[in-house]
Amino acid sequence: MERAQRADRILDAAGELLLAWGYRRVTIDEIARRANVGKGTVYLHWKTKDSLLLAVMLKAQFRMHQRQLERLRADPLEILPSRMMSRLFLEFQDEPVLRAAYSGDGDILGRLNQTAKQEFADLIVAGDRILRRHLEVLREHGLVRRDTDVQHQQYALSATCSGFFMSEALLIDRAPDGLEVRADILAHTIRSALEVPAEAGPYPGSDLGSGSGPDAASARLRAAATAAAPEIIARYEHFTELCAQEMRRQIRG
Repeated sequence: MERAQRADRILDAAGELLLAWGYRRVTIDEIARRANVGKGTVYLHWKTKDSLLLAVMLKAQFRMHQRQLERLRADPLEILPSRMMSRLFLEFQDEPVLRAAYSGDGDILGRLNQTAKQEFADLIVAGDRILRRHLEVLREHGLVRRDTDVQHQQYALSATCSGFFMSEALLIDRAPDGLEVRADILAHTIRSALEVPAEAGPYPGSDLGSGSGPDAASARLRAAATAAAPEIIARYEHFTELCAQEMRRQIRG
């Protein structure tokens, strides 16, 4: 436990310095001083500065995935792309390291962003596969449109979200006031492009009949999401564990 707490303290110190000074200026000496440990103690956990700072990025990503899982388990409607991505957009603002990664902020990350793409290549591929399966499951349950190729839908979803995330830095002077407003715009954009309106009719295989009205539509939507949620949650649980494994890999054995 003490070793884990010490590692967390070092990670927190490294993250603070990375944001305050940028990759080039951060040194192991300064990280050790900020964490109130010896320089050798830092090297007991991480072999290099890069491996430590990569772990900082992973920890931020891991926190977001854990909170995402909590939402999915609490409400099956959170599997809908519009809800999931708008929530992630809001949380993204509280993770400045990830914001720097998305915006390609060289002053903060330096070469670390490119290193992360290489080191986390398998994780990125796994994330893409999970998102693809997520959309396939939604299509199977009538929650996402099936009049276009799922690969095209995945690209559209990823490109839309990336654009909104990056616009926080690029277009902030022209953006509507309020993060919640911008998150709602993102949700509406995704919903309009991908999702099947609940009032369109019962999802395939539903035993709810074809009742009309907002209550029946809401019931159909929740029933479909409840049926689809277990597989989707299991996929994201697996991905969160992959992130944890990669964090452990970055630690010196």
